[in-house]
Amino acid sequence: MRPVRASVPHTVRLVIALVATVALVAPTGAQAAAPPSVAPAAAPLATAVSSGWNNWSCKPSAAHPRPVVLVHGLGASDALNFATLAPKLVSAGYCVFSESYGQTFYPGVGGLAPIQDSAATLSAFVDRVRGATGTAKVDIVGHSEGSVMPAYYLKFLGGDQKVGTVIGFGSVYSGTTLLGLGTLASAIGFQPVLNAGGCTACSQLLQGSPFLNDLNAGGVAVPGPRYVSIVSRFDSVVTPFTNGRLTGAPGANITNITLQDYAPWDSAGHLGLAIDPNIASLVLHHLDPVNTPLRRPVPFTTVGI
Repeated sequence: MRPVRASVPHTVRLVIALVATVALVAPTGAQAAAPPSVAPAAAPLATAVSSGWNNWSCKPSAAHPRPVVLVHGLGASDALNFATLAPKLVSAGYCVFSESYGQTFYPGVGGLAPIQDSAATLSAFVDRVRGATGTAKVDIVGHSEGSVMPAYYLKFLGGDQKVGTVIGFGSVYSGTTLLGLGTLASAIGFQPVLNAGGCTACSQLLQGSPFLNDLNAGGVAVPGPRYVSIVSRFDSVVTPFTNGRLTGAPGANITNITLQDYAPWDSAGHLGLAIDPNIASLVLHHLDPVNTPLRRPVPFTTVGI
């Protein structure tokens, strides 16, 4: 089943600039096409395959028994945020699923609605993926808000029983500052949304917000799932970058990684992490640490935040 090409939000210009900066070539054809936000639940299944992006006939292999759900960041969409990472996961043999969430009145820009509402959307999507693939659990990989929102799902909505591993990069578990949020808004062009009050999630992601205080009470991570958080010293959106480090309740399984400890010549900032080959290597390794050795890091940089 080929993904359905969707309209591309204006923020794609920023990622195109980043890709050009590092001389990366975006995938083309079927891989580059945006996956559908909603696939037909009653569509007849084609011959089952063991990898694919939003291919609802995909059945996980014995090598990769859990499907991977990708969760995009603030002001993005699934097709934009994971145009680089999703095809790499597919090539590695995973069933990959994603959808855009949290849109308000600004078309093409996701992650703006109250995070609790977005977590409920994720909960329903995870159940749908589990039903389609016949699996008890999924793994989750998220960028930016896509780390925090799944953490809420795991802690408060029963997601801890349905998720094996959750990996966040550009994580923001303890929030960011007004300066960091303003930096992101200026870079990807959704300042008008902030000015119009169309982003409840923005205030929730500020350090010390009631939402984050509730999430962090007793630790973000809960026992059961395996949590991995990856932060970059060059992140100018999550400020300070250490606010992406995870805390957890007693017995929680947590791995905190600073990108530059693994890849010293990587200076990617917040948005650049989405196309960073070293992030892809870390994600692939931590999805399957026993059978996927961590690759040698490569120099990488982006112009921007």
